[in-house]
Amino acid sequence: MTLTLFPIRLFFAAFMMLLAWPFAFIASMGPTERELEKPLSWWRKVVDFLLKAIMRTMWLAGGFHWINVKGRQALPAEAAILTLAPHSSYFDAIPVTMTMASIVMKAESKDIPVWGTLIKYIRPVFVSRSDQDSRRKTVEEIKRRAQSNGKWPQIMIFPEGTCTNRSCLITFKPGAFIPGVPVQPVVLRYPNKLVSSVFIVDYKLKILWLTLCQFHNSVEIEFLPVYIPSEEEKKNPSLYANNVRSIMAEALGVSVTDYTFEDCELALAEGQLRLPSDTCLLEFAKLVRRLGLKPQKLKKDLDRYCESAKKMKEKRVSLKEFAAYLEVPISDTLENMFALFNEDGVIDFREYVTALSVICRPSKTLETIQLAFKMYQSPYGTITEEDLACILKTAMGVSQLNVTNLFKAIDEEEKGKITYDDFKRYADMYPDFAEEYLYPDQMEVESFLKTSSLPAPNGFCTDFSPENADDKNNPPQKKLN
Repeated sequence: MTLTLFPIRLFFAAFMMLLAWPFAFIASMGPTERELEKPLSWWRKVVDFLLKAIMRTMWLAGGFHWINVKGRQALPAEAAILTLAPHSSYFDAIPVTMTMASIVMKAESKDIPVWGTLIKYIRPVFVSRSDQDSRRKTVEEIKRRAQSNGKWPQIMIFPEGTCTNRSCLITFKPGAFIPGVPVQPVVLRYPNKLVSSVFIVDYKLKILWLTLCQFHNSVEIEFLPVYIPSEEEKKNPSLYANNVRSIMAEALGVSVTDYTFEDCELALAEGQLRLPSDTCLLEFAKLVRRLGLKPQKLKKDLDRYCESAKKMKEKRVSLKEFAAYLEVPISDTLENMFALFNEDGVIDFREYVTALSVICRPSKTLETIQLAFKMYQSPYGTITEEDLACILKTAMGVSQLNVTNLFKAIDEEEKGKITYDDFKRYADMYPDFAEEYLYPDQMEVESFLKTSSLPAPNGFCTDFSPENADDKNNPPQKKLN
């Protein structure tokens, strides 16, 4: 199929996109915002019909010979927002091209040749994921469109915020539910025997290739009944999101999990120290967010925290001292965080700083280790095997870890102590040292966390919620290790 069917399908897909481009280009030229709010003129309705036909032909050429649609799509006046899940594939663009609904997109997507023009035609909401003010403006724009009584096209949103493998639904981002208007849940299924189009880290292009090599691909799109929020749900977007997720999970026949977009990024971050399945750092990350401490902002303070921990040395701090240092009141959330490091009613502040470094920069393993060395090292810049064990246990979020063989491998001269330069030199020479020495038998990441931390396919920007939209009301879970 790679030598026969695949190149033919690839050619036809590219041809159809190029065929659609001039129609989209002409139709997207010059309309003002006021014109967009008016009913479509006859010629734009013709363009809409032609583009839908061209896109359907493109999917047909890709092996999606028929698309099974269940339920009825609500009118914009009935439900201004369509929430889709699970988000798992490049082919999740199919319902977008079928309905020509607006979507939330990364601002950079509009500059992509051909694809950017097609995207602009459907009047998306553009957002810059690195600009928090842009995210706030995005939510305001969604509110404005959602409350226009059907004047604007419906907005399709993937509330999971990232791609998953469809074995469960992770926590929904609240952005789609902040407007407090009725939404229509839409569930996607890929009942294929061979390749199911699942988007997996490092394999997205391979899955695309295998899908196009499969003679027939199936997709089911089910429009569930419109969900009208209660007054309580309108005031609490997270509650609204959780209730909609439960309905969608029931329709899909899958479970739900408290893992979030950020948790998936943390669990699957690339680095020399990957998190084991029994790590408590995922719980730690949740507690950090519930305290209102934003990892992206805390990253700037890591060096300051490090200096404070160095001055404390081995001094342990109580819950009251810990709260005072973080400048937060004592609460159930803080007590649960304290319990992750608690030992006889006190904690080693260096462990908190090490864990914080991991969740602030999960892919930068050596930077976290270097920071930890600064806090634990003697005046001569060395640490012992006990210190290394403490550093690595904290960095991996586990309670038990045997580092003896690793320490001996690094300490070639058998001095009983090593420097950060010794560690880095060894890590550079043997980048897979963790696989061999730390967790050869226990590094199985749970299947439902096989989720990409890379940008979403098609440029869909599913993570647009403002920072203060995190759920701080859900009770924290107990320590995992």
